[in-house]
Amino acid sequence: MRVLRLFALGLGLTALAACQTNDLKEPPVPLGDFRLGLNIAVADNVQKVPISRDASKEDWEAAIKKAVDDRFGRYEGDKLYNIGISIDGYALAPPGVPLVLKPKSVLVVTANIWDDAARKKLNPEGKQLTIFEHMSAETVIGSGVTQNKKKQMEILSYNAAKSVEKWLLDNPEWFGLPAKGKAAAAATPAPAIPAATTPAAPVEPAPVIVVTPKPAKVAPKPAKTPAKPAPVLPIPTILVPATGTP
Repeated sequence: MRVLRLFALGLGLTALAACQTNDLKEPPVPLGDFRLGLNIAVADNVQKVPISRDASKEDWEAAIKKAVDDRFGRYEGDKLYNIGISIDGYALAPPGVPLVLKPKSVLVVTANIWDDAARKKLNPEGKQLTIFEHMSAETVIGSGVTQNKKKQMEILSYNAAKSVEKWLLDNPEWFGLPAKGKAAAAATPAPAIPAATTPAAPVEPAPVIVVTPKPAKVAPKPAKTPAKPAPVLPIPTILVPATGTP
């Protein structure tokens, strides 16, 4: 029912996005280490709006796979990623509808992506995308009048693959690139801090301390004591004892 409500909105639109040109001949936008691995398209449960041309699930799967291969096969990264797309519903504007209705062709898909080596799904939930025709001189009065079914499916599949690419570009961290917020922050230089305008307080010179050396203390010399005269020793008298010899 949700898919049918999206179609009801799409079929009532009379003005869509601006004219879109084919960009596949231009170099692909950077997508890190991305290289396309498995390209899976499934339309087993596709719903068709009652006012629509018929298209088989095989035709839708082939159209989506070709559009994915044309767009993502251009990337030559070092790592394989698998893209899976479920075709949920479609409305291909039929011919013969009064011009006042101006029906538009619409496609609803759900995309998923896996890291092939890690065998890990990168998006927690499938990304549902509602795809419209681009505005052109051929679609302004209704593509059912000016285009056949194959051309309608080709345009919608091209727009679906481009929308998937935009979704992947919004998540660069899946492919070895900085997350969007971090990349923007890294590209923005930090604002310069202006120098302080308040003059610094003058620095007073350190006081000069003059140290007068104290005279060294000299021990007083002792007073000279006059030398005592050498004692005069008495000369002993040698007494010769008397003898009996005259």
